[in-house]
Formats: sequence, C-alpha cells, structure tokens
Amino acid sequence: MLADDLKGSLSSQQIAEAIARAVSNGELTHGDPLPSIRNIADTCGVSPGTAALAYRSLRERGIITSGHGRRSRVADRPPLPRQVRLPLPPGVHDLSTSSPDPGLLPDVGGFLSREVYGDTLYDTEPVEASFRTVMAAQFAADGIHGELSAVNGALDGLERVLAARLRPGDAVLVEDPQWVSSLALFRVLGLEVVPVAVDERGMRPEALAEAIRSRHCSAIVVTPRAQNPYGSAFTTERAEDLRRVLATAPELMVIEDDHASLIAGAPPTTLTTGREQWAVIRSMSKALGPDLRVAIMASDDETADRVQGRLMLGPGWVSHLAQRLVATVLNDPGARQQVAEAERTYTRRREALVSGLAEHGIPSTGRSGLNVLVPVPEESALASYLLTQGWAVRSGESFRLRSEPFLRVAVATLTEEEAPELAAAFARALPGRRARSRAY
Repeated sequence: MLADDLKGSLSSQQIAEAIARAVSNGELTHGDPLPSIRNIADTCGVSPGTAALAYRSLRERGIITSGHGRRSRVADRPPLPRQVRLPLPPGVHDLSTSSPDPGLLPDVGGFLSREVYGDTLYDTEPVEASFRTVMAAQFAADGIHGELSAVNGALDGLERVLAARLRPGDAVLVEDPQWVSSLALFRVLGLEVVPVAVDERGMRPEALAEAIRSRHCSAIVVTPRAQNPYGSAFTTERAEDLRRVLATAPELMVIEDDHASLIAGAPPTTLTTGREQWAVIRSMSKALGPDLRVAIMASDDETADRVQGRLMLGPGWVSHLAQRLVATVLNDPGARQQVAEAERTYTRRREALVSGLAEHGIPSTGRSGLNVLVPVPEESALASYLLTQGWAVRSGESFRLRSEPFLRVAVATLTEEEAPELAAAFARALPGRRARSRAY
C-alpha cells in the first residue's frame, strides 16, 4: 500500500518511486488526487522541500500533473503530438526533416509484379520467407542471430518492444539528445527517461556507468549509427567499452534502433551479443522509401513471441506484399548498387558540410547518417536568421534533455556544391566564432 511505502521513504527519490509504483500497480489511477506536499512531508518525516522535489520529479516524468492552486493528480497518458508543418517562404531550402533524397531511392514500383503480390491468407507465417532469408543473412553477417519479426517501421518496432517488455513507471536509459518521436513515445508509454550524454562515437561509457549506478533501469535504447540528431556512430573501441559497462547490469534489456542501416555510412556494431533480453531494429525507410513502412527486428525468442502475439491482436501482420517487394529489391544487383551509391552520396554531402563549417572555425558532428549537429549559443534566433538566408534547419530544443543548445541540419538533399554556402551563412550568424576557435 502507498501509505506503508511512504512511511519508509526518507528521500525524494524514494517518495517518487513509491508513488510511481502505486500508479503502475493500479492503486492510483488517472485523475486521482494526491496528498498535499505538507501531508507527504508529515507522513514520511521529511522536509516539505524534499516532498516538493519528489513531486517535481514525478511531473518531469509525466506521472503527475500540478497546477497553481490545485492539487496534484495522476496524469492521463498524453497523446502523441501531431506533427504540424508550416509552409516555408518561397525559395527556402528545407533542411529541417530527415527524409531521404527522392532522387537517390531505387525504383521500387518497377519491381511490382503478379509474383510479388502473391496470394496471402490468414494462416500465412508473419515474416515472408524471402524477406526472412535476405534479412537473416544481413544480420548473420553482422554477428546478430535471433528470431525475426516484421514491424511497420523503426518507431513501431520500438513501441512494440517497450510495450511488451516494460510497464509504466519503468526507467529507460536513452541518448541525450534524443530523436523527438522516441521522446514522445516514452512519455506516452509512461516510461521515465534517464538521459546519457553522447559524443561523436555514441553514448559516453562514463556517463552510462554513472546513470546505471544512480538509477535502477529496465532497458537501454541506443542508436549504433546515424544517431538522430547527433550524427554519431559507434567505433569498435566504443562498442567494447559500452559492452563492459553493460556487463555490470545483465538484467537490462538492450534495444538498438539501427534505423538507417543500409545507408548509414558507418560499419555495423552491436551491444546485444550475449544479452538475455535484446532487440535490433532495422528499417527500410531511409534506403528504399518511408512509405513502404517495413522494418525487421531480430531479438531473443521471448521478445519475438510477445511482439508477434500482440501484433496478431491488431493489424495481424506487416503486409506480405511489402515484405516480398523489399526482398525483391534487395536481391536485385542493380538496386543494391543504387542503395550503395546513395550511401556514398549521403556521406559526401555530410562530410562537405562538416568540412565547410570547420573552415570557418565552427565545430559540428556528423560521422554517420543524414544529420549534422551544430552547437550554438542560442537556437531560435540563429534558426530564424538562417531562414532569412534561404535555409530551414531545426532547433535542438525538442531533442534535448540535459544537453546544450544546437541546430540540426538534415543533409540528405544538401548538395556538395551548396554546403559551402550554408557554412558561410552559419559563419555570418556566428560572428567571432573563427577568431575564438583560433585563440584556443
């Protein structure tokens, strides 16, 4: 019972965990009023400041809501925010979204045929045989061996794994900064996010070790390459360091969002080897087109059973037409060559911007994927200025948990010839940056 748990709680974290457990086990439900801060303080024998800090933590986790002059209550599970895109002024180059360049996608429609459509009935295996074969070979080549499940994109796979394995109130280790849609998903599922700082090689091992020591967590969600928005990618050495840290927490579920695997511009690495609970999700959206809505997940057997079982109670399966179409494209030498060339093109575009910024003394990060992150002292004013210069980029505010301000540039459609122009616009927006860089 909550009252009994609170009597033994002497810190703000213990108080917050007691209330979070009461919400998780159904003792408290959405809309229920909570005791006042003074009441909590008296019950626990702590100061009102300690009780207030516990409530602040619960608000930040989305577990409770508070308003001026009103009692705190258990929060409703928030809806996923709907994406609202305002029209850009004429002539502005939109570098604010991470969509692939349409000109670099293979002609997927050209592979449609009667054989690809086939006749699929209700008792068909959920993963199409041809899709399973080609993706199992890819995973095996990267040292990943597990049960395969088809899902409708990387975010769908992430949601299904988290919903199958975790409960509201559980804590998840995540990269900071983090993909906006993932952050929204964590909130909707009622999960607490525990931020872990990243650099150009991914999660920082010392930050991960500290986060594991400071908080009991149920899972870790990492992006081994093409991290959005940071553009980081694991090196072999970084992956080894992270595996050593994770070995201290064998109960953690490791979930890898390898959403840009085919065009990431970085070699594959995994932290899942030897884990009891794990999943690796690879999407086809960046390489073959977002509208296919096809991704493949390799995981431990129990996770696969839970995900596939829950899938059967909803859509049933991922379209076998789409799965066969993806397999047909990936088995075609010409299409594979196009995907490989797209990967090389994205790498050149990314590197052209990073190099152009460096010539002006402006640091940036973009080792992999379709994004370059540029640290800035102030986001909105700089983004507004770049818009006046014909460049639409995205502010980092919605990605950040504890990390510093930045602008994210999606480079998929930024040509190598345009990169110096954008770098020069950044230089005009950041006067004195080059001089300060030389001074160091």
